[in-house]
Amino acid sequence: MVVGDVTTGTDVLIIGAGPGGYVAAIRAGQLDLDVTLVEKEAYGGTCLNHGCIPSKALISATDVAHDASTAEEMGIHADPAVDLAGMVSWKDDVVDQLTSGVEKLCKANGVNLVEGRAEFAGENTVRVAHAGEGQGSETIEFEHAIVATGSRPMAIPNFEFDGERIISSREALALDAVPESLVVVGAGYIGMELSTVFAKLGTDVTVVEMLDSALPAYEDDVARVVKSRAEELGIDFHFGEGASEWVESGDGITIKTEDEDGEISEFGAEKALVAVGREPVTDTLNLDAIGLATDEGGFLETDDRARTDVENVFAVGDVAGEPMLAHKGMKEGEVAVEVIAGEPSALDYQSVPAAVFTDPEIGTVGMTEEEAEEAGFSTVVGEMPMRASGRALTLGESDGFVRVVADDDAGFILGAQIVAPEASELIAELGLAVEMGATLEDVAATIHTHPTLGEAVMEAVENARDRAIHTLNR
Repeated sequence: MVVGDVTTGTDVLIIGAGPGGYVAAIRAGQLDLDVTLVEKEAYGGTCLNHGCIPSKALISATDVAHDASTAEEMGIHADPAVDLAGMVSWKDDVVDQLTSGVEKLCKANGVNLVEGRAEFAGENTVRVAHAGEGQGSETIEFEHAIVATGSRPMAIPNFEFDGERIISSREALALDAVPESLVVVGAGYIGMELSTVFAKLGTDVTVVEMLDSALPAYEDDVARVVKSRAEELGIDFHFGEGASEWVESGDGITIKTEDEDGEISEFGAEKALVAVGREPVTDTLNLDAIGLATDEGGFLETDDRARTDVENVFAVGDVAGEPMLAHKGMKEGEVAVEVIAGEPSALDYQSVPAAVFTDPEIGTVGMTEEEAEEAGFSTVVGEMPMRASGRALTLGESDGFVRVVADDDAGFILGAQIVAPEASELIAELGLAVEMGATLEDVAATIHTHPTLGEAVMEAVENARDRAIHTLNR
C-alpha cells in the first residue's frame, strides 16, 4: 500500500542532521521553537558516520598497534596482530553510540524527526520523499528553513568511485582487510590522515599530488614535519603529478599520472583512494523553487548571521563554504537558530581552529605571521620546539613545535600554529586567547601544569617576550 501525501507545518525546518543540522535542531528546541529535522540517511551526517569520528577511531587504534611495535627504545618489544575487521567493528560501535545519542538528544529537546530526502517545492514548502517502497511523501510548510546538507567526496575525471578499486574516504574507513598496496590521490588533510593509517597497518602507500607539497593549506615548516614522519613510515610521495587514468592489471590496478611536461608515470596498487577534497551537496534541493542560486563552487553564500539571499532561508556547515569544518558548522547552526528566535547573535570566524590528525597532529587558529603582516600588524613570533619539552620526550614524540604570533605593539595574540602530539587539544588554549583578546602576558602569567605538553604553549609565548626558560630566546 502506498502511504498518501500529508501536509504538516513547522516554525523551523532543518534539512540535514549532520553537525550543523542537529546542533541547530537541539538549540531550536531549547529556545522553544517548533522544529523539524529531515535526514535522508543517518543522524550525525558524514562527520559521525563516515568522516570525523570513524577516521579518528581508526587513527587511534592504529596508533596503539604502531606504538607498541616501535617502542624498543623504551624497552618494549611487541609484534601486535591487527584484525582490521575487528578494528572496524569497534569503530562502528563508537559511531553507533554517538549517532543514537544524537537521535535521543533531539527527541529529548522536542525535535520532530523525519526520515527522507527533502527538496524545496515553493517559497515556504518542502516535499520529503520517504525512504522505502510505498512509503510515499509529505509536504512540510515552514516559516524558516536551514540548509545543512553537508558535502561529499569529490571525484576526478576517469576515477569515478566504484567502491572496490577506486574508493573514497567513506569506503576506506569501512574496509575489512588491509590492502597490500594503495595509491592515494591527493595530499591534503584527508589523504595524509588515511595514508598514515594504512602505512601503520603495513600497506605499501604511494601518494600522488598535483601540487608541489603535502598539506598545501599549511605553512611549509608545519607540513614538512608531517611529511618527514610519513616518509619514515615508508610513504612514497610524488608531487607535481596528476592522476589521469587507471586500468585493471592482474589482481590490482595501474594508475597513470602526468606531470606538467606531459611525462607519464605508472603506479601499481591493489586500490586507489581519491582524496582531492569535498564538494557541497546542494544539487538535490531544487533551489530554483525558492529563487536561490549557488556560487560557482556549488556553495550557498551567507552573511554573518548564516542567512542566504532568501531572507527566511539559512545555510550552515559545509554548504556555506570554507572552512569545511564540523565545529564551524555547529556554531553556524546555533547562530542561525538564535537569529530566527530574535536573539542578538552573529558569527565571528577569527578564532575558528583547524586540526589535522596526522602524525604528529597539526592545530592552527587565527593568523599566520604572513597573514598578520599583510593585515597591517607589526608582529612578534615565539616558538617552542617539542624536543625541549620534557613531556614530549617521555612520550617518545619530540618532533614539531608550538608557534605563537602576536601584535608587537600591544601584545595581543593573533594566531598560532602547532605541529606536535595532541596539537588538536593544545590549540584550544590559543583559540581562547585569540577569541578573548588575550595578550602574551596573560598567557605567560597563567601557571601551566608540569610536566605537560601545554607548557610548550607557555614557553612559546615567553619566547615571544624574550623570556623563555626552556628554549633559547630569539
